[in-house]
Amino acid sequence: MAHTILRLPAVKARTGLSRSTLYLRVSQGEFPRPISLGPRAVGWVEAHVEAWLSQQIERSSAKGRPGGKA
Repeated sequence: MAHTILRLPAVKARTGLSRSTLYLRVSQGEFPRPISLGPRAVGWVEAHVEAWLSQQIERSSAKGRPGGKA
């Protein structure tokens, strides 16, 4: 199975989050952890980022439905 790795600029573009917010959420366990690509490079597994985005969309949609959690 092939995995696509996203570098920081692509993750920022897809999520709309800043670098500092991404790393804050990673440290809080609220965003997927990056993987090491070498001594000075990291990236995110695209499928993990897409799953996080889907979860955020679902949470946002649930807030607008009757009985949805705030």
